[in-house]
Amino acid sequence: MPRIPALDREDISEDARFIYDEITGSRGEVVGPFPVLLNSPEVAGRIAHLGTYIRFESTLSETVRELVILATAREWDCQYEWTYHEPEARKRGVPDETIRRIRDRQALEGLNSEEATVVRYVQETLREHRVSDDIFKAAVERFGVQGVTELTATLGYYSMLACVLNALEMDIDPGMTPLLPV
Repeated sequence: MPRIPALDREDISEDARFIYDEITGSRGEVVGPFPVLLNSPEVAGRIAHLGTYIRFESTLSETVRELVILATAREWDCQYEWTYHEPEARKRGVPDETIRRIRDRQALEGLNSEEATVVRYVQETLREHRVSDDIFKAAVERFGVQGVTELTATLGYYSMLACVLNALEMDIDPGMTPLLPV
């Protein structure tokens, strides 16, 4: 149970309900961190707007995006984010071995160069608060300047969501099996 109320459309003021409707329109429903973020409708709306681009319109491939999400979820030990995105990552082409190495915090040897670059980029950003010249150069060569910008924004967006999910103690749905070892 989250630490603050998870709100539905009727729980927010009439003048803020358009935000709920916009989130529903872009995602099909209000799920994940958004029911608790609606305690500040303007925050929920702005986060959802950015998330729509990051999740559905980014120039990054679906595989790279899900790889960024998993690496970010692991760095934050965010059970919610990991449990929902591990199956999504598989659907989007992230290999089981890559998922296992990220989940178990194993060495990245054996990953292809794109996977290793993405995971290292996330790890360095979140662990060291900087990206080494070698990894940055490899990322720019692989994804271009716009791609690196979007990769960085994606890991920042999912870091923000991990903070919300972890701090507000959002649980995965009942009946779901947690997929991230604690």
